[in-house]
Amino acid sequence: MVGTNVKAETMKLMDERANKEAEMDVIIKRLCEPGGPGLSGNLVDSEGFPRTDIDIPTVRADRRRLAELRNDHKIMTEKIDQNIQVLHSAGLASAPSSVKDSEDTAGLGVQGSAVNVATAATSAMDVDVSFSRPFAVIDEITEASPAAEDGLQLGDQVVRFGNVQSGENLLQRLAAEAQSNKGCAISMMVMRQGAMTNVKVTPRAWQGRGLLGCNFRIL
Repeated sequence: MVGTNVKAETMKLMDERANKEAEMDVIIKRLCEPGGPGLSGNLVDSEGFPRTDIDIPTVRADRRRLAELRNDHKIMTEKIDQNIQVLHSAGLASAPSSVKDSEDTAGLGVQGSAVNVATAATSAMDVDVSFSRPFAVIDEITEASPAAEDGLQLGDQVVRFGNVQSGENLLQRLAAEAQSNKGCAISMMVMRQGAMTNVKVTPRAWQGRGLLGCNFRIL
């Protein structure tokens, strides 16, 4: 019963988080449209006067709402992480001792339906499948870049990059996430050689292009 309640709560949180992501997409697209102020661009001109080509109160409201949504998204993601751990613990505890994970699932546990485990375990895996599906892969890393120095590797499949996990306009949202966290560590979850790995990367200025020096290819 506990596992069922946790799973239901987790699925509800995932739906709510998806709604938050959709609203963030709309705001980011509006702020970053051609001629727009962007996520952190100046609202005054070169002479220090308020810009007349944008609706400053609306921009401020959008930026404030985006900050609120990101904070809510972070809290939801942390709660989902906690629930996933609970579901995994329940699943591992109730799995028959005679069942042995295949090489594809060992240490990862996202394809539990491939083995004959208990219902609680299968429920945990069902949630984790949607939670941990990679949406991008790192297919290029420049030597001596922040990405290289912070431990990203070629072939890393990105499951989460800060508050970005799924949805539309992923490249735009990835760029916005890096820009808004310049100088601050971003928590990433990547699938590396079949295992989930947490990596901390800090977007920052360096001698090369961009703030990370790597390329995300959307899957």
